[in-house]
Amino acid sequence: MNTAVIGYPRIGKLRELKFAIEAYFKGNKTQAELLSEAKALRAEHLQQQASHKIAFISSNDFSFYDAMLDTACLLNVVPARYQDLALSDLDRYFAMARGYQGEKGDVRALAMKKWFNTNYHYLEPEIEDNTQIKLASSKPFDEYQEAKALGIQTKPVIIGPLTFFKLAHYLGKKEFADFKADIISTYQSIIKKLAELGAEYIQIDEPILVTDLSKADIALFTELYQGILAIKDNPAIKDKVKLILQTYFGDIRDCYNEVIALPFDGIGLDFVEGKQTLSLLNKNGFPADKLLFAGVVNGKNIWKNNYQKTLALLDQIKHKAAKIVINSSCSLLHVPYTLQNETKLTIQQRAYFAFAQEKLQELADLGTLFTEQNSANDRYKQSAIYNDNQTLFTREREGANHTVRQKVAALTAKDFIRLPQFSIREAAQKRAFHFPLLPTTTIGSFPQTPDVRLNRAKFKKGEINLAQYTEFNKQKIAECIKLQEEIGLDVLVHGEFERNDMVEYFGESLNGFIFTEKAWVQSYGTRCVKPPVVWGDISRSKPITVAYSVYAQSLTDKPVKGMLTGPVTILNWSFPREDISQKESVFQIALAIGDEVLDLEAAGIKIIQIDEAALKEKLPLRHADWHSEYLDWAIPAFRLVHSKVNEKTQIHTHMCYSEFADIIKDIDAMDADVISFEASRSNLQLIDVLKANHFQTEVGPGVYDIHSPRVPSVDEIKNTIEKLLSKIDKEKLWINPDCGLKTRGEKEVVASLKHLVEATLEVRKTLS
Repeated sequence: MNTAVIGYPRIGKLRELKFAIEAYFKGNKTQAELLSEAKALRAEHLQQQASHKIAFISSNDFSFYDAMLDTACLLNVVPARYQDLALSDLDRYFAMARGYQGEKGDVRALAMKKWFNTNYHYLEPEIEDNTQIKLASSKPFDEYQEAKALGIQTKPVIIGPLTFFKLAHYLGKKEFADFKADIISTYQSIIKKLAELGAEYIQIDEPILVTDLSKADIALFTELYQGILAIKDNPAIKDKVKLILQTYFGDIRDCYNEVIALPFDGIGLDFVEGKQTLSLLNKNGFPADKLLFAGVVNGKNIWKNNYQKTLALLDQIKHKAAKIVINSSCSLLHVPYTLQNETKLTIQQRAYFAFAQEKLQELADLGTLFTEQNSANDRYKQSAIYNDNQTLFTREREGANHTVRQKVAALTAKDFIRLPQFSIREAAQKRAFHFPLLPTTTIGSFPQTPDVRLNRAKFKKGEINLAQYTEFNKQKIAECIKLQEEIGLDVLVHGEFERNDMVEYFGESLNGFIFTEKAWVQSYGTRCVKPPVVWGDISRSKPITVAYSVYAQSLTDKPVKGMLTGPVTILNWSFPREDISQKESVFQIALAIGDEVLDLEAAGIKIIQIDEAALKEKLPLRHADWHSEYLDWAIPAFRLVHSKVNEKTQIHTHMCYSEFADIIKDIDAMDADVISFEASRSNLQLIDVLKANHFQTEVGPGVYDIHSPRVPSVDEIKNTIEKLLSKIDKEKLWINPDCGLKTRGEKEVVASLKHLVEATLEVRKTLS
């Protein structure tokens, strides 16, 4: 039985790619050195898959930053402001990803958006009216030949035209339809060139097909591929190359029949997140002449595959599909690289997990077992591989806390309601705080400088004791408070120097989580996260943030925000359990964080920020499922956290990397007092949505992009504030960056914040 992988992690088992790129940014590596290290990583990743006898290995799944950005460069979708920079191709590419500020120009980066329902983020292509769609890069061809030189035949992967151009942003009068002819021609050119190089299969990714599609979308999809697939009749490549349409993150219920009717040679369907995929197969059948790439190994979670359930699923699939390839459900980009570097997990814990490398073995196991399942006498049931796997799923796992489960079961409607209502609280808080118009603040974290990281590393290694570790952090907090006062911010933060990650830090302080050492997952570019694992029931045994918050507040007369991560973000940025519902998990976390909120309030902290940066992270891709499967418990979970605080305690929250228009009323229903949004990379499109929906909560749309190293000018920020004021009541507007400052350098942070305050003061003069 053949096996396939949609895509593989690109960062390396120890984040080698991240460190190489960042060294290049700092001028510590040459371009040649970076390219050489990237080539070595690609070879390692290919050979790893080949060693597990994966029949369909992907190439062109590697990227220095993002595959959507790669595709933009491939198709010549490069806005003029970047083309005008006198930079190398690679540096222009990075300018599109990060922005550029230097002697050769000053440009902002492309907008960053969430990739479907994952914790990965892509760069949004920008299409100008004069954009000429054409083949403009050799990347997929080079990487195919590179693999071939290693003796590995791969299936080159290309993001499909419907997904790419539906996710793009159009800057002029032209729309998708205006570019159809050039799109078809360019994709045909890609296929033809790969076929000439010897490619036997080409994978075209169209995850957009699992979202809600209109009849016009489906008609456009059909028209595009009727045009593109006509290349198969070209005598030069006829019968030389086969084309696979790959979907993932859900089912293709809106266009299943249209998809199977097109002359693809293979179709990839997701049987993990695709709730209706099996029923679609049973109802409509599957063409006997096509390969079905059956996504049955979860590419987004780290728990081991239940072979009994998967083999039963494959048994049902085989009655409708004559030719099956066992596939991952999506790219393995979304899970860590390997378990091999985890030395602190117990033997029992390790037994339950499969990272990317281990999923290769799962694919191999399933291929063998499925072949044996179809032989006489059910030989697979005598297999040690099968029986060991079943033992794992029949024994009870440690970590149960019946007290916590009882608390969740006992919750009633009143536990989710904060009194008094918002308008009364807002008036009480304005009397209590006496903030000026347009109060300024930051989102929470300040730069994690090398000395901060070194202090944490020494403490974890036992080289310094708790008192020494704490004293260092207090010194950094004091410096941070002093700096903010000098800059002139109105509401301060303590800087979060004790925190490695906004989710991991809280997970380490709660019962029920376990942690990895090297299980990094790419979030965007060189930004990698190490998600905690929800292992058991969640509870809090002692205060987590109170001591540092109280210390910071003792240093100033200005209010210092208590900084917490909300329950939905903690769950969404962790690897969740699969043995209980996410609703039950998030309510457990909410009760624990709610205890922390009350302790902060009792300690005199008057402003508490509960970040829900990832609120939209797991929003179902189908509108019909939004409330029944997510919002009906995600929004109440946030309210549960703060429902018991005093009316004068001001509750803030923060959200980033998402488009919120469709759920803005649900966000308002979170009943926070102030919400800050990431908005700068989306050209402040959010403010029109806030106005149209009569958003009651006070709001701080980010006025500059912290994901770029460039420093915004005073005039730039001032112009942004004035745009905000044209749509938002001056009594409800806060001024802040669009996210935390943890990943930025100290000099650029200080300069940017000074400009932010200066711009705000200038605007205030016009208002008063």
